[in-house]
Amino acid sequence: MNKEKLPIISFTFKLVIGCLLLMLVFILAIRFGAAEVTLKDIWLAITTNATGEKLSILREIRLPRAVAAIFVGAALAVAGAIMQGLTKNALADPGLLGLTAGANLALAVTMVAIPGANYFTIMIACFIGAAVGTFMVLSIGAIRKGGFSPFRIVLAGAAVTAFLSAIAEGIGIYFKISKEVSMWTSGGLIGTTWGQLQMIIPFILVGICSAILLSKQLTILSLSEEVAVGLGQKTTQVKIVLFITIVILAGAAVALVGNIAFIGLMIPHIVRSFVGSDYRFIIPMSVFIGGSFMLLADLVGRTISAPYETPVVAIVAIIGLPFFLFVVRKGGKAFL
Repeated sequence: MNKEKLPIISFTFKLVIGCLLLMLVFILAIRFGAAEVTLKDIWLAITTNATGEKLSILREIRLPRAVAAIFVGAALAVAGAIMQGLTKNALADPGLLGLTAGANLALAVTMVAIPGANYFTIMIACFIGAAVGTFMVLSIGAIRKGGFSPFRIVLAGAAVTAFLSAIAEGIGIYFKISKEVSMWTSGGLIGTTWGQLQMIIPFILVGICSAILLSKQLTILSLSEEVAVGLGQKTTQVKIVLFITIVILAGAAVALVGNIAFIGLMIPHIVRSFVGSDYRFIIPMSVFIGGSFMLLADLVGRTISAPYETPVVAIVAIIGLPFFLFVVRKGGKAFL
């Protein structure tokens, strides 16, 4: 009996460590920056209505930015984990398989078609674009007999991403909105507001909860679809719900911060290395590790050359590209 409980106890301990790590990085993220603040300032900003320049910086700039980083990192990490489980593809990532490129194109089209579009409209457009991008990649990857080959999917993702990105750039140049599109899709958290977070966070929470609820089914699907069918699992319905979950998570992330790749690739592999291949453990842990990673990347971007800011997408890419090449070299099995 004790042996049966050991894995759960062990995972609970790891989850607590992940939560503490997130809290530590969160404090560091709002403590350091171009403007010097103290831990006392942070406490006052969170717990009181006191006013002051430093407290305003914390409440209106750093806190919403840090919260955004947590939810974006969690959304992309969970979306990447689901994609890797569904396609059995160790290289799956929302930024590499057409989701974010589709969302970016939808953003450009929306800016042209509805110049005064509010944030909610843009977010819905990003959901639709992400769905279209994913559908294109999966359709191309499944054309040849033999199902989804990991490298075929990656090649399809690269081709679709380049194609959709080129269309988005063309729309931006033709309609003279390149600057607006570039500022939105450059992959950063500058200017994040509480109003934006109030609209986007509920969607991300729904996506994460959906992923957790279906994590057992995802684990079975990632091992064998035949076994899933044999166990009475409604695989088609489960796949549709998981696909919608991916679109919601990736679309929400793009609507908030633009195009960021590699987080959905790296975090599930890192998490898998210390919690195993069960998605009941991978999904919850990816929330904490993904949020911590995004917070840390944003912190480095803000402080490495303060008061100037390095785009967080560049920080993530510097780490993500070597990781991607490492996974390719190992055939996707380095952390499995």
